Amino acid sequence: MTTDAAADRPDGGAQSRAVLVGVELKGSSSAWTLQDSLDELGRLAQTAGLEVAATTYQKLAHPDAGTWIGSGKVREIGEILAATGAGYVLFDDELAPGQQRNLQKALGENVRVIDRTRLILDIFSQHARSREGKLQVELAQYQYLLPRLAGMRSGLSQQTGGAGAGPVGLRGPGETQLELDRRQARRRIAALRSELERVRVQRDQHRARRDRAGLPVIALVGYTNAGKSSLLNALTGAGVLVQDKLFATLDPTTRRLQLPGGREALLTDTVGFIRKIPHDLVAAFRATLEGIEEAGLVVHVVDSSHHAPGELVAAVDQVLAGLQLGATPRLLVWNKADLLPDGGALLLGGHHEHALAVSARTGRGLPELLARMEALLSEGMAVTTLEIPWSRYDLVKLVYGQGTVLSREDGADGITLRARLPEALERLLEPFGRGTPRTS
Repeated sequence: MTTDAAADRPDGGAQSRAVLVGVELKGSSSAWTLQDSLDELGRLAQTAGLEVAATTYQKLAHPDAGTWIGSGKVREIGEILAATGAGYVLFDDELAPGQQRNLQKALGENVRVIDRTRLILDIFSQHARSREGKLQVELAQYQYLLPRLAGMRSGLSQQTGGAGAGPVGLRGPGETQLELDRRQARRRIAALRSELERVRVQRDQHRARRDRAGLPVIALVGYTNAGKSSLLNALTGAGVLVQDKLFATLDPTTRRLQLPGGREALLTDTVGFIRKIPHDLVAAFRATLEGIEEAGLVVHVVDSSHHAPGELVAAVDQVLAGLQLGATPRLLVWNKADLLPDGGALLLGGHHEHALAVSARTGRGLPELLARMEALLSEGMAVTTLEIPWSRYDLVKLVYGQGTVLSREDGADGITLRARLPEALERLLEPFGRGTPRTS
């Protein structure tokens, strides 16, 4: 049993072409239009290696229970397929298993009916590189396919009887192939969850070591293709793959970041968000989301050149709200400001307390971004005065690396530092606090 839509993909020719189908429900109002959504679906198709042959849509008061789009639209799509020779029909919404079966039956076995969720899963499977990323993709694929197995194989209703199968002496119907497939899928889901739990334990151990090192975490989040990887490269020289594609990078990437005051932090680039992703699919990528949860600062990167950037912000904010990150400082960064005639000045007048306009491509605003990151990380950190003897200069380097030095005075016996320190480092250096007997 395959779990990859790519396995169904014909090679080359007209069969790699797709017809896009969207639905607009009456009464819906948003700056994000049906055309925006279909344009994004087209970019997803291209990222998956498909060519868009045609686009069509339907306006409905409510979705059709049997086919999502109604029988008349199904016939119209059949005509478009015949005219274009396309081998795929891509729906911009998630189809119920029954709807998918009905559409497949109506459009023919030579046509692949794929909804938005499975298309995204296919792209994820192409781009996952780490062991954990691959496990997460496979788990999400099995969770998606399990309720849809009934329509994925011909002859599923045929049953295997016991010994003496025939009109006389039939011992029972046995298991259907469908039941065998479901049992196999459930076993694999259980095995994947167990393996991912082992990976989670290992990740927690790595996190504990990092916490002991005292380096704060800054998480880059944003809508897919907002330029997070470009920003990571510009700030750290990471050399991460940058492509003008949706979900060009999937696995989180972490690099050390040098802040203006000499302090270091870990900058993590997370998987991009997108509209219309079911909760189960988001939950499958727990590692990336946990990376956001452990961050001391969340930097929300937005493609400011998009005609409806507020909709992109809202889509990401909805996911972040579900992670209960209200207490985590957040910095809104309008990226690609070099593409705007006003340089992003109008965007800075929004309701967000912390916002900056930058360009990862030209470097504009990046010094201000680094300074703002350092300031936000320092908020809430205790200001401590330390007297460190020259024999423990290693501790001075530690303060510069993990804290923010406000003042320094070099004396005959040692160095007096006034600095903002994270809690763990403050506890470690408590013996060197002013008024505390010093040890050398």
